[in-house]
Amino acid sequence: MKKCKCSHCQLEFDESSMISAPDGNKFCCSGCKNVYEILRSNGLEEFYERLGKNTLSPAKESENFDDSARDIYRDFIKKDGEFSKISLVIEDIHCFACIWLVEKVLFGTNGVLEAGVNATNNKALIVWDESQVGLNEILRRLNSVGYKAHPYDAEGEEARLSAKRREFYAKLLVGIFCTMNIMWIAVAQYSGYFSGIRADVKAILNFAEFVLATPVLFYTGGAFFAGALTALKGRTPNMDLLVATGASLAYIYSVYAMFSRSGEVYFDSVAMIITFVFIGKFLEILSKKRAADSIDGLNHMLLGDVSVLKDGEILQINPQAVSIKDKIVLRAGQRALIDGFIVRGEASFDASSISGESAPVWLGVGDEVKSGLICLDGRVIYEASANFENSFLSKIVALLQNASLKKPRIEQLANKISSKFSLGIICVALVTFTFWYIKGGFENALILAISVIVIACPCALALATPVGTLVALGVGLKKAVIFKEAAMIETLANCDTVVFDKTGTLSTGKLCVSKFIKFSDIDTNVIFSLAGASKHPVSVGVAKFLAGNGAKALELSDVKEIAAKGVSAKFKGKILAAGSKNFMRELGVDISHSKSDKTSYYVAFEGVLAAKFELSDELKNDAKSCVKELKAMGLKTYMLTGDNQNVAKEVTDALGIVDFKASCLPDEKARFIKNLQQNGAKIVMVGDGINDTLALSLAQIAVCMGSGADASLAKSDVVLLDDSLKSLLNAVKIARFTLGKIKQNLAFSLCYNLLTVPLATMGYVMPLFAALSMSFSSIAVVLNSLTIRAKFKENDE
Repeated sequence: MKKCKCSHCQLEFDESSMISAPDGNKFCCSGCKNVYEILRSNGLEEFYERLGKNTLSPAKESENFDDSARDIYRDFIKKDGEFSKISLVIEDIHCFACIWLVEKVLFGTNGVLEAGVNATNNKALIVWDESQVGLNEILRRLNSVGYKAHPYDAEGEEARLSAKRREFYAKLLVGIFCTMNIMWIAVAQYSGYFSGIRADVKAILNFAEFVLATPVLFYTGGAFFAGALTALKGRTPNMDLLVATGASLAYIYSVYAMFSRSGEVYFDSVAMIITFVFIGKFLEILSKKRAADSIDGLNHMLLGDVSVLKDGEILQINPQAVSIKDKIVLRAGQRALIDGFIVRGEASFDASSISGESAPVWLGVGDEVKSGLICLDGRVIYEASANFENSFLSKIVALLQNASLKKPRIEQLANKISSKFSLGIICVALVTFTFWYIKGGFENALILAISVIVIACPCALALATPVGTLVALGVGLKKAVIFKEAAMIETLANCDTVVFDKTGTLSTGKLCVSKFIKFSDIDTNVIFSLAGASKHPVSVGVAKFLAGNGAKALELSDVKEIAAKGVSAKFKGKILAAGSKNFMRELGVDISHSKSDKTSYYVAFEGVLAAKFELSDELKNDAKSCVKELKAMGLKTYMLTGDNQNVAKEVTDALGIVDFKASCLPDEKARFIKNLQQNGAKIVMVGDGINDTLALSLAQIAVCMGSGADASLAKSDVVLLDDSLKSLLNAVKIARFTLGKIKQNLAFSLCYNLLTVPLATMGYVMPLFAALSMSFSSIAVVLNSLTIRAKFKENDE
């Protein structure tokens, strides 16, 4: 049958079963056709451009919503002044194109005043005017384009998740309980097979196994049958299909053998196949859930109003409503959301999330304010030079949202083999059945075909990769490492290059004094008192240094803090001042003999330079040992930083990193990663700030420190929960050791199948021994995988 893509959901179907439209488009169902026509009639065709290569679920027929929707959702609707507000969870959202479409539909509904969809949890906040539109109309509009919504209730949502977890636990317990009891019965049967057993006793044991195996197959194994059905519909054999086929045939034949009292039953094989593979899936779901719970979304970075100065009044408006030339007021603690140039005032800004620069940046009239900068102190008024969409921070987020969701990763070795293996085993079983049916009759042929499927049961092959990776996930969690997907373990193991961001990754992100020079006999207690009068990061670093050297606070008078410059005070009637070089110049203090490329803190006493502190970003205690050990493991190391060349050189010399790039902006970091990849490097990028997100999104593996910006966390593949570089080493070691175990498991399971399947096809293996052999192969793989846990437990000791 010729395959054809649905013009709406982009899924492939047999062309003969599709609905054709007059314009030549084809649809899998009337739901998709109706949604397509609605989007086209409302000028929303851009949705399909944004959708790209992503696919959707086929759209369901639109439902009718009447005024009862208001009654059903009444408890979830809140009043916001004269308007109504509700939080809805939107179902069937697959990508950012879906979010764009939902928001377009909501904003296009007359009476809807505010609408936004959280990309992480698909939760929409909607504010509307009841006098213009009802909730039933809003729900109808969403449903008309293929999205269902239900009210978000934190308690209800947790209750639903708890119900799902309870169902999963119940299936797991049923599988384990029944399998363990079946194995005890099987021991008696196997013993009786060799030593003799009465027919009536054997019948009772068979029936007991039947009773125990039935709930395992149909209750615990329900998910495998669903997966097998999907495989059949899509004509793509998978492991679920082989699990379901092997278990079902063994079950059907065992039922026949039990009632006919001829041959052996294999209910133990049925239970073991289902239970072992279900345990693997259960552990994987738990690990992914833990990882997902620790990650926040990107959206909050761009949230918040902007203070705009108009006609002498300061108005709080949505950043998307800001126009070029508008005057924006930025106070201490606020993040700039719009690009512009300062027209009044001066302040210190934290640029570490944008440029990676660890030291605060002082900006005054005429200087550019990039969106993403955080005002530390002072107050400025700046003129917008771009609208919200074209500002620096918005562009970065837009690039991330449009980035490919599929990173270049090496496919798991088992997945490369699984579909061909599954189809191959089914074909071998059919050939075996046909051959022996012609030669020896139906019953013997069926027994031998089942032997082929049972002995080549995907238990060992299916467990070879997931059990190893899932044991590694558990070990990683104990080592403060979260792998967001099991596949990341293999990819990390094959990487050969580590690229570090500096600030917050190799360094603490906190300024500390690296050099202290006194030009007079000024009392350090006086300097400590002066530095302690300010909360500026540089002053805090100096005060901390002096406190560590035993300085005590003295009483000062006329203490004044000058925003973004420094502090002045009097001590015993004499004038003190401390702060930046610009502050010293304004006071007429000569600092020409004490210039430095580093962040410096100057102290003047009675108009004369009395002391100078040079500050640098403090390196983490484990940074040097981490770099040394990574090199010993054969990994190349690089450092990227927004700091200047001199600061970067000092850091790399201290750490033993030869290759680095200084004064990097986010796009330059991304280009650096691309250049390395073009030369064949497989890269691990380690970062923690917004400025790292573009580079993180391009690397084969993105590693984020747990305290990093949400943008970095969202784009990361591995999260280090304790911010320790020792955890990075553990992540690499776990990944490499696990990959070795996976290869051992795969080699064993493949050799096992290559040896046993031919024996089964030739009639040398009875189903009874096939089941025992299969059980042995599964146990061997599990035991080998558990050595991962033992290995890293020994390291702890």
